[in-house]
Amino acid sequence: MMWLVFGFIWLKTYLFYKFGFQIQSESIYQEFLLFINPISSTILLLGLCFLIKKDKRPFSFIGVNLLTTIILYANVLYYRFFNDFLTLPVLVQTSNISDVQGSIAELVRWWDALFFVDILFLVYIWMTKRKEYSFARPRVALALIVVAVGVFVVNLSLAQAERPQLLTRSFDRELLVKNIGVLNYHAYDAYIQSHSKAQRAFADGSEINEIIYYTREQYREPNEEYFGLIEGKNVMVISLESLQSFVIEQTMNGEVITPFLNELIEESIYFDHFYHQTEQGKTSDSEFVVDNSLFGRNSGAVFFTHSNNEYDALPEQLGEIGYYTSVMHANNKSFWNRDMMYLALGYDRFFDIQSYDVTEENSVGWGLKDLDFFEQSIDLLKQQPEPYFTKFITLTNHFPFELDEEDRFIEEYDSYSGTLNRFFPTVRYMDYAVEQFFERLKEEEMYEDTVFIMYGDHYGISSFHDRSMAMYLEKDEITDFDTVQLQRVPLFIHIPGMEGKRMDTVSGQIDLKPTLLHLLGVETEDMIHLGTDLFSEERESFVVLRNGSFVTDDYLYTSDVCYDKRTEQETDMSYCEPYFDKASQDLHYSDRVVYGDLLRFFERKE
Repeated sequence: MMWLVFGFIWLKTYLFYKFGFQIQSESIYQEFLLFINPISSTILLLGLCFLIKKDKRPFSFIGVNLLTTIILYANVLYYRFFNDFLTLPVLVQTSNISDVQGSIAELVRWWDALFFVDILFLVYIWMTKRKEYSFARPRVALALIVVAVGVFVVNLSLAQAERPQLLTRSFDRELLVKNIGVLNYHAYDAYIQSHSKAQRAFADGSEINEIIYYTREQYREPNEEYFGLIEGKNVMVISLESLQSFVIEQTMNGEVITPFLNELIEESIYFDHFYHQTEQGKTSDSEFVVDNSLFGRNSGAVFFTHSNNEYDALPEQLGEIGYYTSVMHANNKSFWNRDMMYLALGYDRFFDIQSYDVTEENSVGWGLKDLDFFEQSIDLLKQQPEPYFTKFITLTNHFPFELDEEDRFIEEYDSYSGTLNRFFPTVRYMDYAVEQFFERLKEEEMYEDTVFIMYGDHYGISSFHDRSMAMYLEKDEITDFDTVQLQRVPLFIHIPGMEGKRMDTVSGQIDLKPTLLHLLGVETEDMIHLGTDLFSEERESFVVLRNGSFVTDDYLYTSDVCYDKRTEQETDMSYCEPYFDKASQDLHYSDRVVYGDLLRFFERKE
């Protein structure tokens, strides 16, 4: 039975790689590593079974197969939407499970049942022929563990020969899975997470000085024309769920996708080279980046893992200059641990689902429809003292992009991907909801004295749908270059009465905090920020993504390749090398601040 289970797990893991994760190899050598990497972890788990009593051992063999299958399948479901692999912090985010059940159901395919057929076969074999089995003695466990370690060392050595310092690239989870296997990856991830926990315990106040010095070097003088431009005005920040730039000013089957946002560009300061910088935390990551001008974690979500940290966040700083700060989001307060994290960030009030009248008629997908959400939020806004800073988090344009027939202003797209097909109608609905919100604010005379900052929080269409995305974009295929460019999200800074302007600086969500503070007339030189004011005449046109990719005016770096943006073709690495240090240092120093909770040692000058 041991050899039968070994063969099933090995074969099944490889099939998961090819058909579940759709992992592609660039060479026979890489394919060989992909094929052999399940061996060590499988032998290790089966070896441990020999520590169990003889009469229970067959059940442990079957249990190992079942456990491995569950781990693989959970990763497949996660991968189908996020194009990524699970991490330990994601697995412990159990408070989100009830809210994502509909999304999980959308990811399941009928043929997934085939991955569990071998388990039924093993149970049948055991039940019909169990008396024929004899079992080895416990010392076999030690022998198999030694063999497993030896196989892993060989596997890792072969992988390191092609990709030196492989284990330092913990942010590139697919690379780790391709080289050392999914189960070994999870074991390594657990080690990384435990190491990050230890960083806080061993951190001390001296570390903050190095980071202060680095951020002072990154500081850029504000533009006098914009500094204090909106001082004293109300500020509304609207997080536009899953909105990517590829739909802005575009059509689908001849229909304009975002008519209102297109018009708003002409009356706003619009950034069309603006990138989201989120990772596994998605919307919560975007909130963290915007509020702190720091990066989220490269796995899991800071909102869960570091909600007890000390922060010097935007809401707290705005409170110091007399602003009332709030969040409006018609979802459970515990989702993404927001109720705890908003306290740590310094928000005065969180208007969660309990503040809204949510019924079956005004809900779809993840909850309250955007149109009703904005309408009901107006009365909540009136309750607040002025000036206020309020963040709105929309819901309707959220995977799996469900929409009632009466709310469809354009039809679905026709491609291989149902997800992409449904995306266009929900984007169009969100566009309409924002338009109606603006109109209602004008009717209530709440518009003129308010500044609006609207941005896409993260991607909506992952690389899992590249085939259909290529079809929409009329490309032969989606390249790594395209994948990074598809991480662009729109950013609008709308100041009523101000003439519109397009800004071509390459930027990201991490730049919003210093930008907003300068617009409000708040000096930021003594703050710890990794972003820079978008209007500063001294700022460098540059953005680094959480996975280590980065973009400049002329070049784009991703997956160890440097691209010329004009030709979209690979170019000499020397063009990207001058930016390597800044990209790695930004991520490194941010991680040190978060993991070490270093802001507890930081005091701003008064």
